Parts: sequence; structure tokens; C-alpha cells
Amino acid sequence: MSELVTGEAVALELQPARLPSRALATLLDLTVAVVVYVGVSVALVLGTASLDDAAQIALSIAAFLLVLVGGPIAVETLSHGRSLGKAACGLRVVRDDGGPIRFRHALVRGAIGVVEILLTGGVVACTASLVSARGRRVGDVFAGTLVVRERVPVARTGFVAPPPPWLAGRFSGLDLSAVPEGLWLAIRQYLGRMHQLDPQVGWTMAQRLAGDLVAHTGAPAPEGVPPAAYLAAVVQERQAREVRRASPAVPAPSGTPYAPVSPAAPAYGPPASAPAAAPAFAPPAAEGSMAAAPPSPGDEPPEQSAGRRPGTGFVPPA
Repeated sequence: MSELVTGEAVALELQPARLPSRALATLLDLTVAVVVYVGVSVALVLGTASLDDAAQIALSIAAFLLVLVGGPIAVETLSHGRSLGKAACGLRVVRDDGGPIRFRHALVRGAIGVVEILLTGGVVACTASLVSARGRRVGDVFAGTLVVRERVPVARTGFVAPPPPWLAGRFSGLDLSAVPEGLWLAIRQYLGRMHQLDPQVGWTMAQRLAGDLVAHTGAPAPEGVPPAAYLAAVVQERQAREVRRASPAVPAPSGTPYAPVSPAAPAYGPPASAPAAAPAFAPPAAEGSMAAAPPSPGDEPPEQSAGRRPGTGFVPPA
């Protein structure tokens, strides 16, 4: 795996493509390009039979540059580094920072590929790929690109057992901000494979990893806790913090966050000590209703019309 750092300071682990897969992809691309070039050449010969030799040679050179040079450049630019052969082999051309390539990257790769692949029969490209630590040819070096594998087989990892119950939540106050990601990865790999190791070797590795973790956290490990259990408990605490950070409190459907209800303050309505306030507006009674609800004692009497007595609050039956 090759660790690449993007412009946003994000570390990417990519697996560079090696010579066999790259050679097979290049062979497929060249086969398609040659077939297209032969078809275009035959069409030009039949269509330019009336022209002189100089014009036919010029058209042949133009067809060569257009099909065998311009074609791969256009395909890699439009497909973001996935030609037909690379797509069949599960490869892709990316920048050194892991991003997709652009026209200038494909142009440099295609222009230098004419010399190191077509004119030399691929000898220069194969030699450079074997010498390079990441399998890059000369065109990749000048263009700042890298051919990586997209279809990486998933490796089976061991099951990371949870820590003992008596260690759950014991490291909630531990400062884990200074622990590097490489150490977390080593701890997880050890916890997933510790049952496959020799007991003595596993104990030694656990002690070393626990010592590195203590050095980065600044807090000593508890006495009497096995190193493997200590590592498992700290990893579980880190995962719990990540879950809490990634899953904030879900708001209630009404738009207010959920909160515990105090017995002294009920969830709905005013407190018990405050009097109930009368509604600001009451809906009008439906026409033809058989009875009306009596007004509350605190209600004001309705507005009286001229020549009528004030209401007493008594409603006669229908």
C-alpha cells in the first residue's frame, strides 16, 4: 500500500499497479488502437487514391497521430484515467495526491508514451516500471501521475473482541487526541489477529503497543490490567466517542430537542401553581347546537345588546 497525502491533509492508502497488470492493460489498449488505425488507413487509401504520394503520406501521418496518440489522450481525459484496457484490468490513472487526472496529465503521458512504448517496443516503459518503487513509467514521472488498482481484494480480518465488562467506561476521561492513526491501525490489527499469534509473541506485542499508547496519552495503564484488555478498552472508548461525535442528538418532530422531563415541571401545559389562562379566542358555536358549555367563573360576560339583561351564566335546556 502507498500512503498518499491529499491537499486537504487526508492520507490515502492506494495500491499501485505493478508491471504485469499494466502491461496487460496497455496491450489491450494498443490492440484496440491498432485495429482502429488499420480501419482508418484502409478508408484513407480507398478515399485518397486520386491524390499524389505526398498527400497520402501526410494523411497517413495525421491518422497515426490522431488514432495512436490523440485517441488515448482523449479517452484518458474523458474517462478520468480509465481507458478500455485499464477498466478491464481494474486500474485507474490518478494524480500523485490521489485526485483525477486532467488533460495536461493525459497529454504528457501520451506524448512520452509514443517514445517509451511505441518507438522502443515498451522496453523503456518496462524498465522504468521495474525500477520504480510504485511501478511508474517515465510518462508518469513527468506527468505527476500514478496507476493504482481499483478492484482490491478484501482481506479477511479477525474479529475484534470487546473488552471485559469491568473495564467498560473506565477510560472515559482519557485524552486520545495525541494518538496517531498509525498506532490505532496497529492496535486494531493486533486485536484482530492476537488469537492467531503465539502467546508469548502476542504478550510482547501487547506490552509494546500498550507502552506506545501510554506514551501518547500521558496517563499510566491501570495496575493489574492485561495489556490486551487495556488496548481493547481504549479502542472501544475511541469508537464510542466517534459514534457520539458523528451522531448528535436527533431533534424531536416538533422542532425542539428531546430533554428529560422533571417531575416538578410537566412536559405539557403550565406549572401546577400557575392559574390556567383563558383562551384568547374561542371558536363560535355551531349553528343548531343543542347545548353550550357554561362559562368559567373567571370569564367576562359577553357584550350586551341594547335592552337586554346581563347574562347569569344559566343555560336552559333545549
